Amino acid sequence: MTASPPRVAIVGTGVIGAMAAWQLAARGAEVLAFDRYGRGHDRGASAGESRIFRTVYKEGGSYVPLLRRAGELWRELERAAGRALLTMCGGLTIGAPDEPDLRAVRRCAEEAGLPHQILDRTGAAERFPQHRLDPGEIAFLDPNAGVLRPEPSVQGALAVAEAAGARILSYTGVEDLEETSAGWRLRAGGQTHAVDHLVLTPGPWAATLGPLAAIPVEARLITACWFAAREVAAHRPDRLPIAIRRHPEAGFSCFPALDGVAVKIVPHHLGWPVIDSPADLPRSATPEFAQAASAAVARLLPGLIPQPVRIGTYAEGFTPDEHAAVGPVPGAANATVLTGFSGHGFKLAPVFGEIAADLVLRGKTEHDIAALDPRRLSRNSQRSTRSS
Repeated sequence: MTASPPRVAIVGTGVIGAMAAWQLAARGAEVLAFDRYGRGHDRGASAGESRIFRTVYKEGGSYVPLLRRAGELWRELERAAGRALLTMCGGLTIGAPDEPDLRAVRRCAEEAGLPHQILDRTGAAERFPQHRLDPGEIAFLDPNAGVLRPEPSVQGALAVAEAAGARILSYTGVEDLEETSAGWRLRAGGQTHAVDHLVLTPGPWAATLGPLAAIPVEARLITACWFAAREVAAHRPDRLPIAIRRHPEAGFSCFPALDGVAVKIVPHHLGWPVIDSPADLPRSATPEFAQAASAAVARLLPGLIPQPVRIGTYAEGFTPDEHAAVGPVPGAANATVLTGFSGHGFKLAPVFGEIAADLVLRGKTEHDIAALDPRRLSRNSQRSTRSS
């Protein structure tokens, strides 16, 4: 007698939930995926026109195998979805040679044997005049880096999951979660669903889910500003890599122009403030924030007009150590959590979808995720099984 496929509920269909839905449905699971908003919405962290992909990783060499696999899966998703999602354009990290991030990327590249190049101020000015370097600064070039399109990525993964049999329930927030002897019972959209396994991918909404009450994940505000390019052709991906700028007065992430008009800047030096809830997400920046971002652009990006033409705000979930919580939910059976990616999970999303499917269907994964065990963050071993 053939066993029935496991019934799996995914709560949250940002990029991590979308990739989990794709991988689980492709392996034959019966998938129900819930989200309070639409596919590729702009309330969480899986939006904003562009996201970074890079192989040399300042967060540590332990991520390199995951990044390599993620790169393979991005291409697999492109083929399955029939749309381009990742453009390899190279990536820069710019700053003083002794700046911690510069030291970290050099160490990662050297230890993992990854291709890279160090450009002094003169060499950087010749190849990438879009950036103004101060005396003594260098540019670290990672050729295996690029730019991802977040909204098409989420929509593409969900479409492929749906084609494999998943049910995608948008605008259907989960109102209640209850652990049962056979799995979990969910109430969402006025209906009750019984499932064998629960996958929690809530992003910045982690604190709203009872089973995750003991895992500290803060919702923080990330603000992006778009600045019109004086010469758009010089700021397209074929000439402008993604960049991470480390500067005491004006640190930021920089993305090539994808809309034919503007370059996106995400300021780092202005901070990512904690917000009470993603429901309280402000929909624009203060004049003081915009002025400070403009000053950074005027200082370091001479090819841009230093007043933003567009501003976007997004919410992301951060853990205390800024590394994700990935694995079984402590204190609960038949439940897996993937949350708290702290601003650097998007590029890795396909491999975390694969890991989610491994954990649900096999109870283990070959990927090394020991450092991401949720138990390292858990405040205690007891937790509610009902949503707050």
